[in-house]
Amino acid sequence: MSPIPTGRLIRTEAGSDLVLRRTFRASAEDVWASVSESDRTARWFGPWEGVAAPGRTIKVQMAYEEQAPWCEMRIDACEPPRRLALSMVDEHGAWRLELLLSEADGTTELRFVQHLDSEEGVGDVGPGWEYYLDLLVAARAGTTEDTVKPAWDDYYPAMKPYFEKQRENDER
Repeated sequence: MSPIPTGRLIRTEAGSDLVLRRTFRASAEDVWASVSESDRTARWFGPWEGVAAPGRTIKVQMAYEEQAPWCEMRIDACEPPRRLALSMVDEHGAWRLELLLSEADGTTELRFVQHLDSEEGVGDVGPGWEYYLDLLVAARAGTTEDTVKPAWDDYYPAMKPYFEKQRENDER
């Protein structure tokens, strides 16, 4: 079964945001642990090391990327269990990310936001975040074995046209 893209390109007064959502039958505290504790982020994104606090920089391994590189990521805000804001700069540009959690009736919604400097390349970036967030879903469900976890080839380039088409829509 092919995954269906869910991300949306939202235009704001400050620019454009790429927004993706996932819902979990769990408390915000439990989902927070999945996105903030190194042993748990290792299951779907990669481990991290360093002193985690607002204004500090940690080293994060992108375990599911080719050659599993390490990168530096700055913690811009950390408000457990509701908001984590991160930023980094690499050869592809600046990345400004927010993970926002809200809980109601035993269900937690994770809203993942990438604040974009430009909409160029959203067809490449969007499928990647869909993949990582589905890896998070699989990790939380205990289905991270190679036979059941999401496969990158199901996301890219298959989802690229979906995200590129959103650039054509004017949602201002």
